[in-house]
Amino acid sequence: MIDKIVSSVADAVEGIADGSVVLLGGFGAVGQANGLLAGLLEQGARDLTIVANNAGTGEGGLARLIGAGRVRRMVCSFPRGGAGVSVFEQFYKAGRIELEIVPQGTLAERIRAAGAGIPAFFTPTSVGTVIAEGKEHREINGRVAVLEYALPGDVALVEAWEADRWGNLVYRASARNFNPLMAMAAKRTIVQANHVRELGTLSPEMIATPGIFVDRVVHVAATEASS
Repeated sequence: MIDKIVSSVADAVEGIADGSVVLLGGFGAVGQANGLLAGLLEQGARDLTIVANNAGTGEGGLARLIGAGRVRRMVCSFPRGGAGVSVFEQFYKAGRIELEIVPQGTLAERIRAAGAGIPAFFTPTSVGTVIAEGKEHREINGRVAVLEYALPGDVALVEAWEADRWGNLVYRASARNFNPLMAMAAKRTIVQANHVRELGTLSPEMIATPGIFVDRVVHVAATEASS
């Protein structure tokens, strides 16, 4: 019997190794697996590379992991937050964390390519900017493009609205952002689900991530997931 449900967040994040590349879903705080991030902080893995849309907001979630000195490198589109200086900015200015900025569409496509088995692709995005320096350029149909490589992860941390024991996932509203892409692009996909449903009760038309891409599911209630 296939049952990917684990009993605790600690069980869910067990085995994440030092130096792992972690794909972290979410758009800002929306759809981010903060329960799993808290578990990762307790688990102790360090020297991590985090791939996410941004570099953390406020003092919880990803910002807390960065503040604990567990993240060596960030790959993101938006390293700066709102008003004030973020935890990431403090660490970056002090030389305590590395940064690779990737345009948001390119970031999504690099992750999608990893999940689809595409090693690299050309895009005109970033041509003529510092982001394109040192990258292969090619003219295609009269337009210059740069070569970007797929961006796979060792682990993906995903938040879903609903899941079943097979690992089929349903997302709600704008939480369906980077999560489905990242679930496909990692060697191991770990999910915090706001609701765990009986097998067969999820509408097939609503399932965005089939269970074949999921390894572990832990129930994290919505109130905890948003904290």
